[in-house]
Amino acid sequence: MIKENLVELFASSIKENWENPAFTDYFDKKTFTYQQVAERVAELHLLFDKLNVQKNDKISLVGKNGSSWCITYIATVTYGAVVVPMLQDFPPENLTNIINHSDSKLLFTSDYIWTKLNAEELPNIESAISLENFECIFAKDKKSEEYIANAQNAFNEKYPNGYTKDDIKYAEVPNSNLVCLSYTSGTTGFSKGVMLTANNFAGNITFGITTKMVHKKKVLSFLPLAHAYCCAFDFLTSFCDGTHTTYLGKMPAAPLLMKALSDIKPDIIFTVPLIIEKVYKKKLQPIINKPIMKILMSTPFIKKVIGVKIHYQLKNAFGGKFDQMVIGGAPLNPEVEAFLRKIRIPYTVGYGMTECAPLISYSHWKEYKETSVGKILPKMEVKILSNDPYKEIGEILVRGENVMAGYYKNEEATNAALDADGWLHTGDMGYIDTDNNIYIRGRNKSMLLGANGQNIYPEEIEAKLNNMPYVAESVVVQNKAAKLIALVYPDKDAMKADKISEKALAKIMDKNKRHLNKQIAAYEQVTEIRIHATEFEKTAKKSIKRFLYSVDD
Repeated sequence: MIKENLVELFASSIKENWENPAFTDYFDKKTFTYQQVAERVAELHLLFDKLNVQKNDKISLVGKNGSSWCITYIATVTYGAVVVPMLQDFPPENLTNIINHSDSKLLFTSDYIWTKLNAEELPNIESAISLENFECIFAKDKKSEEYIANAQNAFNEKYPNGYTKDDIKYAEVPNSNLVCLSYTSGTTGFSKGVMLTANNFAGNITFGITTKMVHKKKVLSFLPLAHAYCCAFDFLTSFCDGTHTTYLGKMPAAPLLMKALSDIKPDIIFTVPLIIEKVYKKKLQPIINKPIMKILMSTPFIKKVIGVKIHYQLKNAFGGKFDQMVIGGAPLNPEVEAFLRKIRIPYTVGYGMTECAPLISYSHWKEYKETSVGKILPKMEVKILSNDPYKEIGEILVRGENVMAGYYKNEEATNAALDADGWLHTGDMGYIDTDNNIYIRGRNKSMLLGANGQNIYPEEIEAKLNNMPYVAESVVVQNKAAKLIALVYPDKDAMKADKISEKALAKIMDKNKRHLNKQIAAYEQVTEIRIHATEFEKTAKKSIKRFLYSVDD
């Protein structure tokens, strides 16, 4: 058990950073100090008491990233209730299912999301409160509506001389307690409610504090807060380590994101591979693939000069000031990683999953080993289900302080994921080195079997294909004859810019296929590339929901 208590980490940081900025809403240009956060939390605690919220009651939270979202989260956990964060992009039926399955009593939500929900389909919800202004948007009875409307007056009456550090009195929440139900969108079907304890979060936060990952830095948050990766570092660790975080509300279009990065100039970047890969493919690849550039790059001195120039171009695209780029949530394309290394971008790739709140492995960029996902955390263990974990690929198992308590009201799924000795079966396939750096090859459930029994990891084939002309994204599947078919969603912007017709695209894809097959093993050969008309459906961490795609022939 982690010695630092989660609720005490919140309280200590508020007291130590009382006058410092905690959260800023970028587009609203609104900033909250740690003191102002504490005041809002206290106001919500009084409201929870009036609304008869009991310890361990569930409170659902869904809406745009921002200060109100974070304040509600802190208030829920420090009151002793259980927060149920949901992705704002979930369809209404998913939100309804999760709210009901979690037995949530209250709902905090953005107004636009509430308009898509039906109160009659949420029998357990007694009140719904707006994240825009904390006003009542639904209440089952008049008294609850009045309590919500008078929340600020109740706070002023309770603290007529102002709210001070001495007034902070949060609930006693042992680290063994459940504090969060995190419903993953998953890649294998309907979401499961991951039961995360205060200890799971304390493990992630204390690791972040000990390694000074975000200590007193400026952070710009643009990933979904309801996703474990963003929540752990853009919010929880940042807040508990006295950091000032600016929130964009929701992932904006590329020009707005670039402007925000330029304005804020964050000291550290938390991002996912998709964003890096898009910048590489759209901005850098066209430059480095020009014939004249290839000639220039063959001259060592000029190659170094060009490398330095590209380094600053990429760094400036992300604000120009960051000392480390932390990439997580999905595997990083090997070609893109090799390029980042070549131009000396300070990056590292971490590994985690919601079931570990989320961190499993991480190394600072100076210690990071290329193509790995970092070293297993100090309070975690790793095991590979193979005869030789250093050479032979097997399923990655982890155990330790960050591992969840199980899946809410789903004993069967819990028993499938957690064995009797406490090992979490991640479903990822890989190996380790003697320093316990983890190397991932693919997902257990996506692994395909070749005609002669060879293990085929489609993600590795897709990584190569995705860097080829006019390929936006791809999924490699197997037909009934065990042949590999690549489904490709084309880069329509590039096609339009270059005036590529559908007929011409077919010829380009045939050329891509031949080029691809020269780079992979005989048993991995792709027999056909088929155009997929729409983007592939993805999870919150931008992984393609592979289980949705197959071929009939």
